[in-house]
Amino acid sequence: MISSKMKESIKNGSAIRKMFEEGNRLKKIYGADNVYDFSIGNPDLEPPKEVRDALIDISSSDIPGMHGYMSNSGYESTRKVIADRRSAESGLDIGPEAVCMTVGAAAAMNDVLHSLLDPGDEVIVLAPYFMEYNSYIANHNGKVVIVNTDDKFMPHTEDIAAAITSRTKAIIINTPNNPSGVIYSETFLSELNSLLKSQDHVIQVISDEPYIDLVYDGLSVPCALKYIDDLVICFSWSKSLSLPGERIGYTLVSPGNRDFEDLTQAIVLSNRTLGSVNAPAIWQRVIERAIDAKVDVSDYEKRRDLLYSNIVDAGFDSVKPSGALYIFMNTPEGMSDEAFADKCASHNLLLVKGASFAKPGYCRLAFCVSESTIRNSRKAFFAIAKELGIPHRSSL
Repeated sequence: MISSKMKESIKNGSAIRKMFEEGNRLKKIYGADNVYDFSIGNPDLEPPKEVRDALIDISSSDIPGMHGYMSNSGYESTRKVIADRRSAESGLDIGPEAVCMTVGAAAAMNDVLHSLLDPGDEVIVLAPYFMEYNSYIANHNGKVVIVNTDDKFMPHTEDIAAAITSRTKAIIINTPNNPSGVIYSETFLSELNSLLKSQDHVIQVISDEPYIDLVYDGLSVPCALKYIDDLVICFSWSKSLSLPGERIGYTLVSPGNRDFEDLTQAIVLSNRTLGSVNAPAIWQRVIERAIDAKVDVSDYEKRRDLLYSNIVDAGFDSVKPSGALYIFMNTPEGMSDEAFADKCASHNLLLVKGASFAKPGYCRLAFCVSESTIRNSRKAFFAIAKELGIPHRSSL
């Protein structure tokens, strides 16, 4: 018999995955062109040419031992390329020993939490947040402490301060944010650092950074390494290189981190004992060659603009995201996000309710889908608005 903990997890499941499976079911019935599935952040763009060329070249090479074990932290040459790039961005002197190659950001996050948490330790998360944080923290017997952001999805340090206790071990930040797409400011990062440094024990900031290369309108993401001392980065190339199925990422402990020596060693040990052993060898070598590549961000920006126009022209409200791959739209006044998601599904328009991100009253839509899906969905947004008595702001 499986554990009671897993029974509960299976019952709750993942709202994103459930909607993704529902989308596949509806496509078989109505055809892919008539289903508008915005449920999952599965990048529609193909990996950049530099990545594909590197993969072909490396996979056909005769490098001795290319598919064998390496250090649990990964190839030193790959870690050095990453450390050098992060040094240039931050102005810090970062060595390869700060980096551990991981099986994507999910494994990176689990490695870090496994290294930090004793049973009952608390981790602060900023709502709205990626729902899997709950599972990652529970995996290591930690406790989730939710701090809400404002109506623009921006966090405030006074709210974080009120949530800190003697058991607070870490806070997770995610900027650009999934699901809201907002970018946290330099001021917030600096104030957060001051707040945490004033505490009577070390509180680690875990910066989840899979979207830092996906930013729009000429904006940039403040480098957390510049502003936060007790920092651990969890990074993935799933989004910036369209490689979600390949699972390649890393952790990086700031050289200014007060627990640098212990934490870097603990993460490497966790990487092995949690079962990853090491990140995929071939993808480490691909990343080493294609470190500066990324997908065409202007393509995603165009899709964001198209989907945002569909939403607001039909009469709905939303904050326009500055980064990431999602729009977190308001549900109509007086209507629950679950009821709104059901209404949308009746028009074959699939999104994820905000309660899944600890922020009821909203729904998330991923715009990393085909442009044709976004354009074809426009009539569905208008039809839904008409049924709900919401006046259009523009013509269909």
